[in-house]
Amino acid sequence: MKRNLNSILRKKTDVKCFTTPSHGGKFFIKHKFYQFYKSDISETDVHNPQEALESSEKCAAEIYGTVKTKYLINGSTSGIIASVLACAGSGDKVLIWDNAHPCHRNACILAGVEIAEYSLPLVEEWGIPTAITPDIIEPYLKRGGIKAVIVTSPHYEGVVSNIPQLTELCHKYGAYLIVDEAHGALYPFSDRLPESAVKIADFTVQSLHKTAGGLNPTALVHTCTNLDIDSALALFNTTSPSYPLLAVIESTINYLNSEKGRAKIDTLITQIEEFKKNCTNVEFYDGDITKILIKKLGMTGFELSEFLYKNKIEDERANEKSVLLLTGLGTDFKKLDYLFKKLKRLG
Repeated sequence: MKRNLNSILRKKTDVKCFTTPSHGGKFFIKHKFYQFYKSDISETDVHNPQEALESSEKCAAEIYGTVKTKYLINGSTSGIIASVLACAGSGDKVLIWDNAHPCHRNACILAGVEIAEYSLPLVEEWGIPTAITPDIIEPYLKRGGIKAVIVTSPHYEGVVSNIPQLTELCHKYGAYLIVDEAHGALYPFSDRLPESAVKIADFTVQSLHKTAGGLNPTALVHTCTNLDIDSALALFNTTSPSYPLLAVIESTINYLNSEKGRAKIDTLITQIEEFKKNCTNVEFYDGDITKILIKKLGMTGFELSEFLYKNKIEDERANEKSVLLLTGLGTDFKKLDYLFKKLKRLG
């Protein structure tokens, strides 16, 4: 049988381990996590788990069509940090969005690079940032000295930028493009969703837990370069990785790439389309369909958010104009139908 991360967990023998982890697969503080504890092994419990991990990551790279795909158990944050460390260093300059996730700035600080910042205008009627376009970042690239550019696509609200265009622009000026695609982990597995950056940008980071059903904080970093992402990750990654989380990553990718997984994504999209078609008393933003961004005439986004909360619906975030409701593999018809019925009360 082909050796993978899940198989090494199944093969763990019932030995008396005087090793980490200290629970030894037998002491469970949270009893409902019994199987998770049973799978939480030390590197000494099985023969060469690193070989299984490398094999699994190689299979993942083949699925995504990348030069290399690495598993992350410290979220997309670690993927952004590793990407910056792999392509830039002291004396270099990295261009980031001034309102980006804090890890973009933190990655630059850790790499010792100079930070340059660009701003994004707002789509005023929705209170959300626009897509990143060449005219926004090219002036910075023209000045020279930019080693890498980090863009967020999609934004929280589902605004997607033209990654092929941005990649071409960055390469024209000798810069690497790093795409924070944390909220786009479903993109490579459906033609009904925006095009993923994984085969296009130099580095792409995705969170499996945000939309793809993975456990917190499972994520991936993909690269289409031959830069040493392994050494970059080794600078700050733990030497005691969680094998249950690594196995969850492997299982999540295999599920997404399966006929069943792709059908699940397709069903989700169809159900959201039907929901939006029938829910005519609110307005929907036309972006990534898995991000349901709504507004209601006569209500601020904060008022709409409060209405939803009182009706036992928690949104992801709200602004003065609109409210964001995220969906993913855990979103079923019953949840969408409940949302539909509550929104209908608005009249």
